Amino acid sequence: MLRVEHRDLDTAIEALATTTIPDQLQMARLKKRKLRLRDEIAQIEDRLVPDLIA
Repeated sequence: MLRVEHRDLDTAIEALATTTIPDQLQMARLKKRKLRLRDEIAQIEDRLVPDLIA
């Protein structure tokens, strides 16, 4: 679910970037949300995957 939202944000950012005059504030918000999602996904994966350094 989070990965789908992350991918959707990629699509939205690309679409916004191709407009004649991209809304920089909206672009920044989308990128910030995408980074938060990436961090959240990494955090969940870290909890699911055992630490291999023993």
